Amino acid sequence: MSASQESQIRLGRRTVVTAGAAGLAVALTACGAGAEDAGGSGSTEPAGQGDGAPLTATSDVPEGGGVVFADQEVVVTQPKPGEFKAFSSKCTHQGCAVKGVSGGVITCPCHNSTFDAATGEVTGGPAPRPLPEKKIRVEGGSITLV
Repeated sequence: MSASQESQIRLGRRTVVTAGAAGLAVALTACGAGAEDAGGSGSTEPAGQGDGAPLTATSDVPEGGGVVFADQEVVVTQPKPGEFKAFSSKCTHQGCAVKGVSGGVITCPCHNSTFDAATGEVTGGPAPRPLPEKKIRVEGGSITLV
């Protein structure tokens, strides 16, 4: 391979790297379009948090179980009849989303951490801390995230 061919190959590689970096910058800028651009309030809270819209009906939360609302990053449980609790759905181990609630236990599928559905306390590690409690309002058969 001649020196001029080698120079052309290097130039080509630089061009590709430069173009790739420019494309990444454009993609990151486009992805960074905030809620203001989408007509939102600019809040970093997930949709539905604290906006006054009902999260779910009380009848949709099984006794001894619960429901995970991924978009709102919350899990709502019913540990006893008529008693509703809400916790962050992000496991305190590595931030994975919890997936299920059954038999009074909230389970994280990533590393099998478990949490008490009534208190959010860790019942099986590796999670180091309880799930943070979220505020809800139960009124007229509806559960609203406050």
